Amino acid sequence: MSVPHGRRRILTELLGRRTERATTRKLLADARVGRSGALVVRGEAGIGKTALLRDAGEAARESGFDVQSTAGREAEMPFAFAALQNLLSPPLLTHSAALPGPQRNALQVALGLALGRPPDRFLVGLATLNLLSEAAEVRPLLCLVDDGQWLDEVSAQVLAFVARRLAAERLALIFGTRDTTQGNPAFAGLAELRLTGLADADARALLTTALRGPVDERVKDRILAETHGNPLALLETPRGMHPSDYVGGLDVDVPHRIENSYRRRSATLAAQAQQFLLVAAAESTGDAELLWQAVAQLEIARDAAIDAEAAGLVEIDERVRFRHPLVRSAVYRAAAPSERRRAHGALAAVTDSRTDPDRRAWHRAQATLGTEEGVAAELERSAERARRRGGSGAAAAFLRRSAELTPDPKRRSRRALVAAHATHEAGASDAAVELILVAENGRLDDLQRARLELLRAQITFYTTRGSTAPQMLLDAAEALAPLDADLARDSYLRALEASFHVGRLGRGEELVRAARAAEAAPPPPSPPRPLDLMLAGLTTLFTRGYEASVPALQRSLGALRSTDSELDEGSRGRLWLACHIAATLWDDEAVYELATLDVRLAREEGALARLPAALNALASVLVLTGDLARASEMLAEEHAITQATGAPPLPNARLIFAAWSGRRAETLDLHAEMVKEASERGEGATLGLSDVALAVLHNGFGHHEEALAAARRPVAYDELTFASIALPELIEAAVRAGRTEDAADALEVLSVRARASGSEWALGLEARSRALVHPGSTAEALYREAIRRLGRSRMATHLARAHLVYGEWLRNEGRRQDARDQLRTAHDMLADMGVDAFAALAAGELRATGEQPRVRNARPSDALSPQELQVARLVATGATSREVAAHLFLSPRTIDTHLRNIFRKLGITSRRELREMELW
Repeated sequence: MSVPHGRRRILTELLGRRTERATTRKLLADARVGRSGALVVRGEAGIGKTALLRDAGEAARESGFDVQSTAGREAEMPFAFAALQNLLSPPLLTHSAALPGPQRNALQVALGLALGRPPDRFLVGLATLNLLSEAAEVRPLLCLVDDGQWLDEVSAQVLAFVARRLAAERLALIFGTRDTTQGNPAFAGLAELRLTGLADADARALLTTALRGPVDERVKDRILAETHGNPLALLETPRGMHPSDYVGGLDVDVPHRIENSYRRRSATLAAQAQQFLLVAAAESTGDAELLWQAVAQLEIARDAAIDAEAAGLVEIDERVRFRHPLVRSAVYRAAAPSERRRAHGALAAVTDSRTDPDRRAWHRAQATLGTEEGVAAELERSAERARRRGGSGAAAAFLRRSAELTPDPKRRSRRALVAAHATHEAGASDAAVELILVAENGRLDDLQRARLELLRAQITFYTTRGSTAPQMLLDAAEALAPLDADLARDSYLRALEASFHVGRLGRGEELVRAARAAEAAPPPPSPPRPLDLMLAGLTTLFTRGYEASVPALQRSLGALRSTDSELDEGSRGRLWLACHIAATLWDDEAVYELATLDVRLAREEGALARLPAALNALASVLVLTGDLARASEMLAEEHAITQATGAPPLPNARLIFAAWSGRRAETLDLHAEMVKEASERGEGATLGLSDVALAVLHNGFGHHEEALAAARRPVAYDELTFASIALPELIEAAVRAGRTEDAADALEVLSVRARASGSEWALGLEARSRALVHPGSTAEALYREAIRRLGRSRMATHLARAHLVYGEWLRNEGRRQDARDQLRTAHDMLADMGVDAFAALAAGELRATGEQPRVRNARPSDALSPQELQVARLVATGATSREVAAHLFLSPRTIDTHLRNIFRKLGITSRRELREMELW
């Protein structure tokens, strides 16, 4: 049977790629049996990435796979979700009916099929994962994504997210992208196959197929040496060589030489054929019908396409495909600017303004010389459409070009300022600063100039966390006060937040200075927003002291808790700060409710960019409540999501978890890493958290001098949350170390604040600490009060430690039996929680009374991983696989695989048995 020409060409280009082809075949074989995976094929231009992807596609089709493909195109990079839209063809989209509502809506909005609020790009990623998973249930599915370096930003992030969340689907993804210096950072960390030049024998054999006549061996050797085994260079170099090249040196830059070869080949064509190729290069979608219409606009004869095809530069059927992306770039770059504008103008004229207004606007922009208000306004509308679809990077690109094309200086400054906001939102802060400079050099009114300064301050804080950011935010707030009262108050609150982050690494008194300035904030509306109450409370805290601030801060927490899901976007973004305030007030109910609310809202909105931080906060709270098993689940989920989204891991809760678990080496390693990074970034608040964790660790191991040194720092700097949490650690460490004066001083501060707070957590800690400092006749009543109050709070770790110190006191008093009761309770609680260092202390004290501590019995759940435990918890509530998948941002098939592992480990066979088991 004859091999089709296209297939023969692929096989020729794959000469010497046996190992690489075996790798792709293994990926397909695994996917066929439900072990999904992804592979990134990296290498320089022309090295054979596209040929390897096409070969994988042919092999997949032959073995019963459905194959879908897309490719990045340099000209398509400004269009949000362009590559994703090409991949998710109508046959795939028919499976969207099976998606949960929020995912289906997010995907439809992203693809421009429906209107709605801008979706979280990672919720779009989850929808894409489940859509592909549904399709793969019918037939195994291979998705090929070529030229990954040119994917639009959100498509790259979505597809990388899908690749990282693959588990048990019959699905494989293969990406082709330029090597690391040119590749897409979204794919970092995925499994890689790096293509290098062919071995000498294979390169020589491939070169022989490209030579059209006898060539001197010395020339062959020179070609082989200077093409470095690049297959496309080996095939193209002989076609593009002049006789003089056989004696002279070749261009060492292989991609540049290939592009030059294509440029020379296209330059030999007739003028109309060259014009045809230029229009095809400017048309980024590959739509043949649109190309023919544009060609007709320019009165280029259709026969021109025949010459271009005959030269081996382009293939045309219902789609237009260049021989290689370098052909497109060679043709486009070789053209004069006026010819490019002419081509784009023709494409703009034939692009439908109703069905594809954004590409029409972009073509019009590329066709414009100088400035043109009509085109600038059209791009501004395109930016708004991109923003509504969740493409902040695309919106920024449209707005930047819109500003460049705007003739009126005042309007140009306004558009540059809006573009700067969008660009910063897209994560390109350096480019945003450049746009700020453009905006401020024009005509801005007072409000616009104040907004510009606010953006500059936000960028400074975002990029450096430096000590200059709080004052910049205060200056912006002051300028905004007479112009936009709500934004001014929000800016004052931002300044306080920035001052809190800078903390002890600032120039000193940042928080006090910011709070005094915030006293001049415009009065809030009636009724005040939760953020207005928060601003008032924090201002009072740092100007008039802890006691005076408690009523206002408690009102702000109450307002946030009562409005629940009706919170505005600004309040939702400050739930982390509300949790810090609640911990500062020792309000255990508020901190638990608000941390839980933050996670729930992030899940409901599909805000995977925000969810890891929310999970981190909730895990920290769960550690203090003694639910270290659930905290471990939160940490596992946070780690999986940050891996999938490419975000940096969040070490805060992991440090707290390690310290309370008594994992000394892990805690010290995490602490050292966090201190180093926080010091470099200027984040003093992180140092406060690190010190508190270290104090807990050292108290657990009985290293009281070290615990005292760590706890002193947050208290000395009076670091909001961390001072409150550090005070009882400092007191216990100081008492044990014989530093009674230090303990008494800290107790005085703790007592004043605990009574102002009035929470059972606060008063329980105060009673326990007072009993430690004053171990005389009143100690027993204080210990009992501490146990009673802490027993009414959520903070079971502190309750267990109250039993521990009470038991120690009883043993020292010679009341062995009473001591056993308390120490046994303390040990059992701490051991069951997994608070191992303190449990060991309790065990030692219990042995000193003559009783052996209970050996903790293994529980069925011990065999499960944190993620399996989380799946089991949710299934035990009656949730379906689809519901659990939506909750954990996985596919239903992955959940079913987890369930099979859970059933096997627990020795059960049904969900009903799982619900009936006592796992926790």
